[in-house]
Amino acid sequence: MNEETPATGVQRHTRLSRRHFLHTAGGLLLGAFAPPSIIPARALGRDGTVAPSNRITLGVVGLSQGWVDLERCLQFDDVQGIAACDTDAKRLALGVNRINTHHNGKVARGYRDFREMFATAGLDAVILAAPDHWHGIMAVRALRAGLDVFGEKPLAHTLAEGRAVVDAVRQHGRVWQTGSWQRSVWNFRQAAELVRNGRIGKVTHVEIGTYGGGTSKRPKPRDFGHPPSHLDYDLWVGPAAWTNYDSRVTHGSWRYVLNYGGGKLLDWVGHHGDIAQWALGFDHSGPVKITGNGNFETYAPYDVATKYRCEFIYENGVTMVVSSEFQPGTKFYGEHGWLFVTRGRGLNGKPSIEASDPALLNPPATPGEVRMYRSDDHWRNFIDCIKSRRETVAPVEAAQRSSSLGHLGHIAMLTGRTLQWNPVTETLTNDPSASALLNPVFRSPWTL
Repeated sequence: MNEETPATGVQRHTRLSRRHFLHTAGGLLLGAFAPPSIIPARALGRDGTVAPSNRITLGVVGLSQGWVDLERCLQFDDVQGIAACDTDAKRLALGVNRINTHHNGKVARGYRDFREMFATAGLDAVILAAPDHWHGIMAVRALRAGLDVFGEKPLAHTLAEGRAVVDAVRQHGRVWQTGSWQRSVWNFRQAAELVRNGRIGKVTHVEIGTYGGGTSKRPKPRDFGHPPSHLDYDLWVGPAAWTNYDSRVTHGSWRYVLNYGGGKLLDWVGHHGDIAQWALGFDHSGPVKITGNGNFETYAPYDVATKYRCEFIYENGVTMVVSSEFQPGTKFYGEHGWLFVTRGRGLNGKPSIEASDPALLNPPATPGEVRMYRSDDHWRNFIDCIKSRRETVAPVEAAQRSSSLGHLGHIAMLTGRTLQWNPVTETLTNDPSASALLNPVFRSPWTL
């Protein structure tokens, strides 16, 4: 039996010295206390079985999805939440209070500016769950500060930013876990193993169903131009092009504005598209030809594609279609039948993994068959890998490749042209004008 074994990481090194931080108006620090270097077990509400020196000190940026990820990590005795960051002071205060309540003591500090948190909080690791337009800059700066990172998908807002994150993980020898948590769920791992071991024969075609639609809540009362005092709106916009404050976007539907997000396409390729890449062994590769078409939202300020179909052709002949019209999930077509995997219930209310022939799901064991990386808890896998320096189940290169499907699909739709892609150099070989869309344009003074 062959296990798809992740590479062992480099040896853990001492975190970089805390860099001088120039305090700005957006860098307000909440709380007058500093978390002690050693927290007594009684303050943590634990039985003291894990020595404080062996606990991972963890912070979070972005207290929406970020809080979900943090709560999953705080359930572990060897994790200590000590810092939270959000540009909204009200949301931040709630987050800090929840960490303190969990640990039964005032152990957490709140920050409005992530740069100050990275430089002064005493962290081992950080969860990054800000809107997409912040992913690249925040990730690179966290890695430079010597932090291990749990980063929400997509990896970055543009393809070039994603590559910069990959390079920073390697340069600084950090552990990275992407929030593509389906890799840590049994049915997706089973599907990947069945495909990888040829149970449906050579795969020729894959259909990836994502969600369509634009804003989840369309017309809302407009609140323009005057952000509330508890929100540092300039810092929220950050490196994105400046737009006037709109309450519907900032605390709601930013994902449906291309200036800040990538719609359902870029959101869901990090799940169902990621499983397709994993199963087919494409974690270090990508397509060579891309086409796409979509209907774009016209209800300002929303401008993402609400209905789309993007086709990707790989060098080995596999075709992959990502569409808002397919049932959400990943469907593999091979020489001997098909295999479908999704969350919850599957096709026509059937189980979440099914095949054209049910016997394909329970094949007899074969000597030498591949076993995929096994993780039964995505957040526990992150913590364990911080300690072992082993590569996680959803490493940074895989995140770059799955996110690339969304980036390239968007470029194909926006230009209306067929793209020729070199997955080794990550360059467009036939369309110099479209190449500009691979790169970020940051609002001054922000840079990677």
